[in-house]
Amino acid sequence: MLTDQQLNKYADVLLWGLKTARKGSFKKNEVILLQYDPAAVRLAEILYGRILEQGMNPVQRLGLTFGMEHRFYRKANDRQLVFRAPGEKELYENLSGRIFLRAPDSLTHLKDIDPVRIGKVLIARKPLRDILDRREEKGLYGWTLCTLPTTELARQAKATLRTYTERIVRACYLDREDPVREWELIHQKISRIKKWLNGLKVRYFQIESRSMDLKITPGEKRRWAGVSGHNIPSFEIFLSPDWRGTEGTYFANLPSYRSGNYIQEVRLTFAKGSVVKIDAEAGRDFTVKQLAMDQGAKRIGEFSLTDKRFSRINRFMADTLFDENYGGNHGNCHIALGSSYTDTYDGNPADMTKERKKNMGFNDSALHWDLVNTEHKTVTACLTSGHKVIVYENGIFTHQGEDFP
Repeated sequence: MLTDQQLNKYADVLLWGLKTARKGSFKKNEVILLQYDPAAVRLAEILYGRILEQGMNPVQRLGLTFGMEHRFYRKANDRQLVFRAPGEKELYENLSGRIFLRAPDSLTHLKDIDPVRIGKVLIARKPLRDILDRREEKGLYGWTLCTLPTTELARQAKATLRTYTERIVRACYLDREDPVREWELIHQKISRIKKWLNGLKVRYFQIESRSMDLKITPGEKRRWAGVSGHNIPSFEIFLSPDWRGTEGTYFANLPSYRSGNYIQEVRLTFAKGSVVKIDAEAGRDFTVKQLAMDQGAKRIGEFSLTDKRFSRINRFMADTLFDENYGGNHGNCHIALGSSYTDTYDGNPADMTKERKKNMGFNDSALHWDLVNTEHKTVTACLTSGHKVIVYENGIFTHQGEDFP
């Protein structure tokens, strides 16, 4: 449904995102992995040519069809589940960039698969993700991703394909003459909010809404990150807190599609940093098994807030990439269960060792699952001085009252 002009603008924005996401600059002859679902092939072709034009080497990988993925989880034995193809590790050790184009033909095709089997695959592939994380910390690697409209996404979002496509175009600013310029302006404005937040000496944040009351502890040497080019679209500002200081109740009022499963109205109770109670209107068994994947799966790896003044997303999209950036009437917050982001460390991420991350409360897990709340909420910073400051209310960062156009 996207026109050639819109696809070319999408490619422009993705390449901007890729370059913005990497701390170091890209050089000729570097390797860029281009991964895409079958329905995203037109955009993949455009990006493949653009990467070549910039003197770099694209390596393309067509994703599994959903029939293949279901057969894999249904038929693979234990050794096949954890199999990694020869050369994968070498490829990841030499990657300078990665672009992933999502275009799912199904969102619930694995609902009859034991979640334990899905967890085994994630754990087996975690060493590859660790390689990329380490390269990114050193400024040697950057990544970005996007979603293209499909009939399945539109159906799950209860929209026509045309309407769903229009929402993607609007959310990513592809309806503007120069969408890259729009993203650069958003990047500049949100950088000012991050600077303000990072200047506060916070002992903990209290997040309150009709359905939740959650305490998040930033921890030692943390900084807020976001709008870094990693996701298109992305309006969120986030940090990876010290998981040990998480207390209270979190509620995700938006549904979640994860690993071919549908999960609705998840309510989590935290004590001493870990989930001690799990409730869900739908998908509770899947949730319980996901959170039992490894030791870190029951802990928080990310806390995020989106300012509704920037986000043009005001409808449920049945896609976490868009839903975690929901603007609407009240903005949104989300937490991610599982792995943390070391780019929220207020120092050089390259200096971080596994032991140091552990000592500082950066969570480690094969899981990273975003759960979104779009209710009216108030986020209060409880400062080390004993004072309290409301930093987020009614979907807007207070930022000393600054009003962005």
